[in-house]
Amino acid sequence: MRRTNRLSSIPSATGGIARLACDRVRNAGKNLAELVSRAELTLDLIDQPDCRLDVNAQIKLLNLAAEALHDDFLGFHLAQDFDLREIGLLYYVMASSESLADALRNVARYSMLNNEGVEVSIDLHRTTAIVLNYVDVERYSDRHQVEFWLGALIRVCRQLTSSQLIPGQIRVRHHRSELPADVLAFLRCGIEFGSNADEIVFAASAASFPSIDADAYLNRLLMTYANEALGKRGSLNSNLRTRVEDAIVQALPHGRANVDAIAGRLGMSRRTLARALAADGLTFSELLDELRAALAKRYLSEKELPISQIAWLLGYREASSFTHAFGRWTGSTPRLFRAAQSSGRRTASEGRGGTR
Repeated sequence: MRRTNRLSSIPSATGGIARLACDRVRNAGKNLAELVSRAELTLDLIDQPDCRLDVNAQIKLLNLAAEALHDDFLGFHLAQDFDLREIGLLYYVMASSESLADALRNVARYSMLNNEGVEVSIDLHRTTAIVLNYVDVERYSDRHQVEFWLGALIRVCRQLTSSQLIPGQIRVRHHRSELPADVLAFLRCGIEFGSNADEIVFAASAASFPSIDADAYLNRLLMTYANEALGKRGSLNSNLRTRVEDAIVQALPHGRANVDAIAGRLGMSRRTLARALAADGLTFSELLDELRAALAKRYLSEKELPISQIAWLLGYREASSFTHAFGRWTGSTPRLFRAAQSSGRRTASEGRGGTR
């Protein structure tokens, strides 16, 4: 596992793997709500496909789903029959690439768009090797996510080249005794368990295989989108406090700026958010209180905004509750604070006028 130097790094994923597993749990008539709760997630978060999930929570959820379904090879089974288009932008960037080598270079470059906890690297010198490395995620806790990735990547390589590519070697870090017949038939080769790497190795010649859906124009266009998305993800990850504050500001008027709701908006569990904030010396309640105080002063500077509306914007259902909180923050009332600001602006304006 590789660690970044970001103090509050919380790898997130699109959550597609977790949602595939949840669909199986639902279809099997199992108690999905309880399973999701044990993974420190919520059904609301699972049912919103645009919400990203904490990678560690996804791994935990997959382990729980495998137990509930009595499927010890859930990751491989999920990888065998899902619609590859569900991978999203990353799949279309790969599919429109000119060759398998180009497609693999693109998955290495853009894989973090789908999962920040899995870094893909490519070795095209002596073989066509795809290597998976975990980033800020403990590798030992996972089997199903990494096996899904391996199975999905093999399927994508076969789909792109319209060939029955057979890996010369598959190696994984975790231990298993053997593979069931259906997984062996899918992979068409065995796996070396307990290795020092997670990788798929094809013959060197595979890299030159053309992509059947190669489209140079579309590929350039999609790579532009992918680069923009990559830039946005980098800026989002750079400052956890900013991400939390942005989510709070959006949730306040609806009265939903509680730690569970904000954690859900950020694709993580309440506990994960608390740990990440603690790493920066913060608590959610302190951050919420500080942000409300700063927003209150900003809103009060807008003299057209009624105090009752400011209270609503800050998540207070009663203006009296806002007044009480404002007194705690400043030792004043909203009306006196606004009046003092207006007086100060008039004095400054008169002073400037007298020196002209």
